[in-house]
Amino acid sequence: MAETDRAKRRRPLVSLYETIAGDEDARACKDIPEGACRAQPRNFVVHLVANTLSKIGDELASARLVLAWLLSALGAPATFAGFLVPIRESGSLLPQLFVAASIRRRAIRKGFWVLGSALSGIAVAGMAITALTLEGAAAGWAIIALLIVFALSRGINSVASKDVLGKTIAKQRRGTVMGYAASAAGFFTLALGGYLTLASLDDAGIGLFAALLAASAGAWWIAAAVFARLHEDPGATEGGINGFGEALRSLRLLWSDRAFGHFVLTRALLMSTALALPFYVLLAEDATEGALATLGLLILASGLASALSAPVWGRMSDRSSRGVLVLSGGLATLLGFVVALGSWFAPAASGLLDTGWVHAVLFFLLGISHAGVRLGRKTYLVDMATQETRAAFTAVSNTVIGVLLLVGGLFGLLAQLAGTEFAIFVLALMSLAGALSAWRMKEV
Repeated sequence: MAETDRAKRRRPLVSLYETIAGDEDARACKDIPEGACRAQPRNFVVHLVANTLSKIGDELASARLVLAWLLSALGAPATFAGFLVPIRESGSLLPQLFVAASIRRRAIRKGFWVLGSALSGIAVAGMAITALTLEGAAAGWAIIALLIVFALSRGINSVASKDVLGKTIAKQRRGTVMGYAASAAGFFTLALGGYLTLASLDDAGIGLFAALLAASAGAWWIAAAVFARLHEDPGATEGGINGFGEALRSLRLLWSDRAFGHFVLTRALLMSTALALPFYVLLAEDATEGALATLGLLILASGLASALSAPVWGRMSDRSSRGVLVLSGGLATLLGFVVALGSWFAPAASGLLDTGWVHAVLFFLLGISHAGVRLGRKTYLVDMATQETRAAFTAVSNTVIGVLLLVGGLFGLLAQLAGTEFAIFVLALMSLAGALSAWRMKEV
């Protein structure tokens, strides 16, 4: 009788799974254990809901956009905005090198994802409280400290999610569940951007940011509760590799393998596309006097840039990932020169920057550039490496970039001392150097 009741409860999940995945046999899987195969409809829905919520939580607390705008609105020095992307990216990247082996030693690993999500929610909730209670440098320090906790938690999530996904969802369905989650979160982001653009919210002030961050925290906590319902069979506990140790043992590849060393140099220079994003947000916030409609336009621009350009960059990367790096680095260079040189030598033309739509177009184009860099360098590394060298190449490049990203936070100090436009100009020079370096790389 109990078994019959459980079967009835499973029918809606099986139907939903079959509709979304297009799988008429929910148990058609060969590369996961039998228990995971039986639970695949339920696990598919759990992954879909939890990952959608986590991506929404990420967007609501976006370091390059929402937090950058919030810091400016709170009167925090530009120095703090310069550290947002470096801490968010390196804080998520470097812990993966240390914790992957520890997670691998546990037979059941979903708890790490739940822990990471719960901690992410706590960190973002702290940011909401900070927005309501602090201003200036004090708010900057508090948000940076909480962002460190958030980034480290996301690093744990990232490792655990890949491992658990491989254990619970069959190979032919993994891309489907992640694609639907990304799509659902993307539609949410566009809807949020449209709402902020069209609604009359200029009187909402800091309370709006507190509400966005509180919603982000809620999304993370609900995601943790949903993921805890995942059915996971015990997995193998041997074979874990310490990524940081592997990187240290393989650092000689930077100079012994000239092609790989050249790639890491190019990737380091093209970090500029990511580092520049918060400074474009600072310009927009200052030029439009904090108009929340402009923030909505930037959110729309960010979502559209990724959605529209990623498929194109992907196809181009399959033909020439080196060419994608050259083009995307060149686009970032052109944008930086137009913004900086226009503001210095063409004051009349720079008056256009008082318009939110112009800032949205600039942010859209920079988002396209950044998406190209991300896809191009990932494709180039995979194509360049062999099965024997891929793990070492990935560990070394991630370690080097993770460390250099932290140094990149000094661009915030540069913006504070010399102006936001000057920081953008220097980052444009860095993008130019990256594009030229990519031009000199070998085709793979």
